[in-house]
Amino acid sequence: MAKILIVDDDTSFGLMIEGFLKRKGFNTVFVSSYSAALDAIRSSSFDLVLTDYRLDSGNGLDIIPEVRKKDLKTPVVLITAYSDIRVAVNAIKLGAFEYIAKPVNPDELLHVINRGIDKATAAPNTPTQTPVSKYIKGTSRFAEQIDQQIELIAGTDLSVLVLGESGVGKEFVAQRIHELSHRNSKPFVAVDCGALHSDIASSELFGHKKGSFTGALDDKEGHFENVKDGTIFLDEIGNLSYDVQVKLLRAIQERKGRRLGSNEEYTINCRIIAATNEDLRTTSFSGKFREDLYHRLNEFSINLLPLRDRKEDISIYSDRFLKMASNEFNKENIHFGSEVEKIFLSYEWPGNLRELRNVIRRAVLLAKSQEITLAELPPEIQVPTEQADIPVQLREVKEKSEKEMIIETLEQTRYNKAKAARILGIDRKTLYNKIHKYRIDA
Repeated sequence: MAKILIVDDDTSFGLMIEGFLKRKGFNTVFVSSYSAALDAIRSSSFDLVLTDYRLDSGNGLDIIPEVRKKDLKTPVVLITAYSDIRVAVNAIKLGAFEYIAKPVNPDELLHVINRGIDKATAAPNTPTQTPVSKYIKGTSRFAEQIDQQIELIAGTDLSVLVLGESGVGKEFVAQRIHELSHRNSKPFVAVDCGALHSDIASSELFGHKKGSFTGALDDKEGHFENVKDGTIFLDEIGNLSYDVQVKLLRAIQERKGRRLGSNEEYTINCRIIAATNEDLRTTSFSGKFREDLYHRLNEFSINLLPLRDRKEDISIYSDRFLKMASNEFNKENIHFGSEVEKIFLSYEWPGNLRELRNVIRRAVLLAKSQEITLAELPPEIQVPTEQADIPVQLREVKEKSEKEMIIETLEQTRYNKAKAARILGIDRKTLYNKIHKYRIDA
């Protein structure tokens, strides 16, 4: 019987969730405060933690590292209002398994909990190995350029840095590079650096010997040793502590790794692909991220635009996600209503592809007929607040003016993008994104 910790300062809501899960056969512990949650996590073991985002003296994001410090494999599910979608995206970045938007649907809650427990049970404390790519080719000009870059770099052994907001599909790009490379018969190991607590990051990456620190009860291979001649994907690389950055730099330079507590070294022969949603060049100037490590990782970079800037691809992604969700929930002939398709194109998608996938999975689960209607979409999707307050004509005028200003500045600087970005008061990455968005020949 799986044991679940429920954390919510709304006692009536928490007790309702607890009663529902008990009726479904789960062993539950309910606490109504942040401090009580920390005490429970530190004193007991749980198969899953279900926490509300807004708590009395903390929040659900603060719960995640505490859980992962105790047991890396325990899934954390965050419950949040849909208006806090950016919070939910940050929760995934910190290592949450999934998020659920209020109002909570019982079927969705039960499905997410079962999926989280099944995943933790099936692969305890092991890296994610994904031999089959789920990469989806878009049809926009930008998507075609990304595909060309992937095909160009896949046949080499250069280190690649994939840039973009959370949820844009950086891991899918990394996996696609691996799939097209000569290493495609070897393991692909994805490591979420954002979910690695600083106390265990070195052990997870490079391994440890029994007795090397408190809790090291057995010898353990690290991810670099485990991947062998394959590809290692270091997601959210900017979250590694400075000490771990030093060890990673040494390992890349010397192509050697060493377990904690051991004097023996092993050869590192894998390809390294890293990803981040930060501007590592800027953080390297401030000293937060080592500049020499940045250059080691950035032998080639791929910059992914957010979904709101490549809306031509939304129908491709939504159709694929619909098919995947239909197979998952055993529902046939499910399709989008015309109003839903319009909403998908007008919504800004702050959570990018991850949010689009979750919205579609939820809609398929809740669908009462073969057509997905507005009733199956979260309230924030049905009436996008950011768009509702801005007349369409005003947005078009604003975008036209911005495009003209960028073109004029590029012409003045003879298409020196670094200089143009300085004049416009934006960084070079933002300028590239807007050039792609407005399809400016530069």
